[in-house]
Amino acid sequence: MLNRRRFLMSTAAAGAAGFVATHLTPALGQDAPQIQIFVPAAPGGGWDQTGRTIDQVLRSEKLISGSQITNVGGAGGTVGLPQFISQWKGKGNSLMVAGMVMVGAIIANKSANNLSEVTPIARLTGEFEALVVPADSPFKTAGDFVAALKADPTKVPVAGGSAGGSDHILFGLIAKTVGVPATNLSYVPFAGGGEALSALLGNQVAAGISGFGEFSEQVKAGALRLLAISADKRQDGIDAPTMKEAGIDVELFNWRGVFAPPGVSDADKTAMVTMIETMAKSDAWAAECKNRNWTPILLTGDDYAKFLVDDTARITAILKDLGLA
Repeated sequence: MLNRRRFLMSTAAAGAAGFVATHLTPALGQDAPQIQIFVPAAPGGGWDQTGRTIDQVLRSEKLISGSQITNVGGAGGTVGLPQFISQWKGKGNSLMVAGMVMVGAIIANKSANNLSEVTPIARLTGEFEALVVPADSPFKTAGDFVAALKADPTKVPVAGGSAGGSDHILFGLIAKTVGVPATNLSYVPFAGGGEALSALLGNQVAAGISGFGEFSEQVKAGALRLLAISADKRQDGIDAPTMKEAGIDVELFNWRGVFAPPGVSDADKTAMVTMIETMAKSDAWAAECKNRNWTPILLTGDDYAKFLVDDTARITAILKDLGLA
């Protein structure tokens, strides 16, 4: 079960395996469990922010007494995933942060491992994507962007995250919806949001797709123009139509969630689900989601497992259209 002795044993094992602990919280009390959070990405990105926010809220709600966060980045999570599967197996006090990007990366990279090998605990948040252009772009609306895409997709390079990730998937969905062959698209992948932003501000690409949070400050400053968002409805404080409103029949949330390793006991799985459900229903979590433009989309246990099967099939079909699967 989740207790101090087991946490200390698993921490020692992780250290022996070469993991780097990036954060260790002080104990808040003897009754609450201590946990490990595995982030298969470099510090500072969306998964890392999610892991550290989970840690913060779990501590503030006194649901844990301490935690250790470990980052292992690379290839959309497919570098870290095999390590989590093989070296964290059976450690019922451990959680891995992952999401839609990893599903796509597994398919695109033809990874030997996939999310069916870990234990689904909870889908937590969805972040809608934004389609933006430089402020001096001739594209004033999403309709202008689509018209140019139809005329010659090779002349509309779009910046985004890793190939096969949520940004690329959304671009593929847009193309499919408006009748443009996905294999003709000019997609320019970048390792991080900062690089994609630089390409946009330097007019090296025609448009960019990423989570709204990546572009929000530049949109507010007037350096970028927001054409549309992939949310299901208009968002408070965001002056832009949804893609459906703009005539593009697409809706997409870049979801993120948590998983336990393979081989955990039913009791530990239940304890983790209960802990995360309690966290997700707290005012502190709601406040963090609002501050970070995350939409709460809680789904746990077996329902989450079914969602993963369905979403993997959907993403596989999209990536086949893009020539990546």
